[in-house]
Amino acid sequence: MTKVFNQAPEARLISGSTDNHLLLVDVTGFGLNGKEAEAILDRVNITVNKNSIPFEQLSPFKTSGIRVGTPAITTRGFKEQDSVEVAKLIVKALREHKNEEMLAEVREEVKVFN
Repeated sequence: MTKVFNQAPEARLISGSTDNHLLLVDVTGFGLNGKEAEAILDRVNITVNKNSIPFEQLSPFKTSGIRVGTPAITTRGFKEQDSVEVAKLIVKALREHKNEEMLAEVREEVKVFN
């Protein structure tokens, strides 16, 4: 997942890598706050949580980031390549958050993982 987020200039990994079981991603580069990103991803059946980032500029009710927990992925038996695909879907949904057709496409791609 780190590779994909590092290649998306809009998505800044807070730690720069994955040092533990979660990823904290600054989503302001997508023109979104964490609350909006959480809602968009929920619409395509990807569960994340809005999360404050270091030196947060927004209120705790909005936040600048999202937290992606990998335990939910690994308990489903996902491997590294599956995680890369999930990260690509997250980036795709956030980049195309105003395009309902694209969000429907992402939602269908997510169904493959269920």
